[in-house]
Amino acid sequence: MLSFIDNFWQLFVLSAPWLLVGLVVAAIMKVWIPMSWLQRQLGGDGLTPVIKGALLGAPLPLCSCGVIPAAMQLRRGGAGKGATVAFLSATPETGVDSISVSYVLLGPVMAIVRPVAAIISAIVSGLLVGKASEPATPVTEPAPAPALPTAKSCCAGKAAAVISEPVKASCCATNKNKAAKLTLWQQAKQGLQYSSGKLLSDFYLWLLLGLFFAALVQTLVPMDYLSQYGSSIWTMLLMVLISVPMYVCATASTPIAAAMMLVGISPGAALVFMQAGPATNIATISVVYKELGSRALAAYLFGVIVMSVLFGWLLDQGLAYFDISVQGAMQHQHSVLPGWLELVAAFLLAGLILRIIWRQLNQRRLRHQLQS
Repeated sequence: MLSFIDNFWQLFVLSAPWLLVGLVVAAIMKVWIPMSWLQRQLGGDGLTPVIKGALLGAPLPLCSCGVIPAAMQLRRGGAGKGATVAFLSATPETGVDSISVSYVLLGPVMAIVRPVAAIISAIVSGLLVGKASEPATPVTEPAPAPALPTAKSCCAGKAAAVISEPVKASCCATNKNKAAKLTLWQQAKQGLQYSSGKLLSDFYLWLLLGLFFAALVQTLVPMDYLSQYGSSIWTMLLMVLISVPMYVCATASTPIAAAMMLVGISPGAALVFMQAGPATNIATISVVYKELGSRALAAYLFGVIVMSVLFGWLLDQGLAYFDISVQGAMQHQHSVLPGWLELVAAFLLAGLILRIIWRQLNQRRLRHQLQS
């Protein structure tokens, strides 16, 4: 028991500074990258909006639940299907917070390969969705042209109302006007309140569960237990089956992947889990089906799964060819920051999490009192 607690605390301390760095960057992005600018960049069809969608989505620190309303807002603001899917795929698969944690828990190789694989996978998925949606474009778009109220396409028929009114009265527009009146310090404070509040509350539970699982595996399971079949294609496909029903974000999936690698799962199979898990959860699948249709959903899943397995296989082959041991680097980790700084960061992160838990308990107590 003491060994498990020690392993959990060491993983938490090791991850805390880099996760706090990610939250600070998230605050900067929240305040100074307006959603209206993203919508203008992702409008239209073709390769360029898809690439922009992947590149703009990759560094954003949004989890699997947070990216869904953002992607749908982009879609209803004029973004094409391909660009929307590229943004929806790249954003939860990686981010500044998950990359920093990946560097600490998985090493520099995985920290580099992970965002590259996420961006390329998102671009391929977006292009496939764009191709799958092309036959439907001439049918849906001309329908609203006569401006009749009988248009049957919810995406096309409601687009004008959704786009025209929120441009003037949406929270994005009002927030932009308010942001113009705020001082630099007030904007920074607003961003930090978001990243240390709403954003952290979206994934802190999964993060703790991931660290719990990683510490449990590190304590109980012998090293190299699954190494004899940890790098096969079948293991990667198994990772896909495991990851689809899991509602886990990129940051929380990192310690789980680290635990898998410590017991012998190959880095490629762990990469498949980190790519497919955040991008193919049940919530995302249902939203893509509802908003973009069954053909777009099929193309999206095909692109994410095939590209995840492909990059997993390429990663294992590359590591074997260049004789690089990612597991060995993980087992001989050493802190790159002073010990006192890691401890301060760990206590600060723990305090932020406890504050969120306290607020959630108070909200539940108030709801219970109102219902009774």
